[in-house]
Amino acid sequence: MKLPKIENAPRYAGLYIVDFGDHCGVGFLAEEVAELLESERFQHITVYKIYNAYPDGTLEIIGVRKEIFQQESGMFFYAFDEETARADFARLAECSRRLEPPSRAKIQLAELAPRQYATALIYPAEYDAEFSRWLLDCRYRTEGPAAGGVSAVEQYYRQKPAILESTQIFNSTSAAFHGENLLEAAKKAMVR
Repeated sequence: MKLPKIENAPRYAGLYIVDFGDHCGVGFLAEEVAELLESERFQHITVYKIYNAYPDGTLEIIGVRKEIFQQESGMFFYAFDEETARADFARLAECSRRLEPPSRAKIQLAELAPRQYATALIYPAEYDAEFSRWLLDCRYRTEGPAAGGVSAVEQYYRQKPAILESTQIFNSTSAAFHGENLLEAAKKAMVR
């Protein structure tokens, strides 16, 4: 994989590199990579995430499994009474109004069993690190136990939770390319 010369490299940290085989593109958003992978035309691509980028153009990258773009991950905050769970839900929803989330997500208040409640934050798995950072930046706190990850989402769905309240949160500043615009971007060495 031959990367183009990257000016102002630190602004690319957190974005993706897609190796198309005959060329690569630098600066894709996660939702753009997910859309590319939905197309049979791009099933052969290799995806890398830029974890760190330095002023001299040096990048620290890591390969990303394609499957991660089709999975959900989440964080679950448990409570033993509905009042505490509702307070957790309200604080999490308030976080999204104060600080824009990294991507779309859903927040659910659910009853899992008698006297067992969960506030669930479920989002695309490729945003795991970003949502962890977002919760820290929001200073989100809860009183009960917590769990997270792809397997925690699967376990949550297997429990067939009774949803008491639900809301969607979004990143309104996303400048993602879609459709024909994304296909044009895929031809470029520098996407952004």
